[in-house]
Amino acid sequence: MSVSGKKAGLLGRRQALVGSVGVVGTMLAAPAIAQQRVKSGTVSIEQVQVAFFGSGNVGSGTLHYEGRYYRFSVGGLGVGGFGVSKMEAYGDVYNLKELRQFPGAYGQARYGAAYGDQGKGEMWLENTNGVMIDLKTRRQGLAVSLGADAVIIDFK
Repeated sequence: MSVSGKKAGLLGRRQALVGSVGVVGTMLAAPAIAQQRVKSGTVSIEQVQVAFFGSGNVGSGTLHYEGRYYRFSVGGLGVGGFGVSKMEAYGDVYNLKELRQFPGAYGQARYGAAYGDQGKGEMWLENTNGVMIDLKTRRQGLAVSLGADAVIIDFK
């Protein structure tokens, strides 16, 4: 077999492998895509975030769920961003079936910027119970935020 024949064979196998991975990935992702988010409540959060490549945040919030209000603390560490900002966030909670599913560790993706009092962004959180929180944020300070965090939420 010539060198160009070997290259063609390798390329063909790579394309087949990439295609197989794509099909399997699509099959595995289909149930997650098909799963609908069911709105369960709302939250409001206030926190301070400090970032210099790594980031840290601490704050508190209120969950409104089944006609009652529950206070909670929020804090975490992550990567991405630069600066110091105070953040106020509000948004919707999805897939919360029981109150005990709310506290715990959440993965968070975020983006946003703050310059003085002219800042806004979005955050998305999800825990291992499938509870998702979609937040709109307002920031004050001087900061650029783009990254991911581990966030711990616990009732007060």
